[in-house]
Amino acid sequence: MIDIAAKPEIAALDYEEAYQQLESVIKSLEAGDQALETALELYERGQMLIQRCMSLLDTAELRVKQISENGLVDFKEME
Repeated sequence: MIDIAAKPEIAALDYEEAYQQLESVIKSLEAGDQALETALELYERGQMLIQRCMSLLDTAELRVKQISENGLVDFKEME
């Protein structure tokens, strides 16, 4: 089970760390062996991790678009 008390700052996590923690939260919730309060805390943490992952993916997508718009070769053009 994930240690809820040992929460690193979610905003400091990179994508891989956040995704790995999210997977752990999901497994813990799916096991269904937590007290209600613990399950709620896990759910809340999971939601925050989802937001972090989505934010990082949005940032990565924006960077790819900016690189493409700056005249670099598009992958589709290489085929």
